[in-house]
Amino acid sequence: MFKNYIENSNFEDTGFSYTLSLISGKYKMVILYCLMEFQVVRYNELKRYIGTISHKTLSHCLKELEKDKLIIRKEYPQIPPKVEYSLSEKGVSLMKILDQLCIWGEKNKNNLSIE
Repeated sequence: MFKNYIENSNFEDTGFSYTLSLISGKYKMVILYCLMEFQVVRYNELKRYIGTISHKTLSHCLKELEKDKLIIRKEYPQIPPKVEYSLSEKGVSLMKILDQLCIWGEKNKNNLSIE
């Protein structure tokens, strides 16, 4: 019975799939953690904190996170342009879950034995 349920279910329509789509990729979780830690961050600060990320990738990730309403982009009308990023309420609520994933990972990362 359970096997039939799994075979006939549509993974794409699950909350699990939706959540994974929001945080998938090498850098999205890192960006979210930077914003959680530093609260309001400018683009170049994020680039320095992450270090290994390219400008193109950082820009793309920030656009996706903003589109998904996990972060807020605030642009100031000045020269030179000033843009700041912060977590939205939705982003803050996701961080509680990401913290649990990190805690689980820390507890289990050294338990690589195969049973």
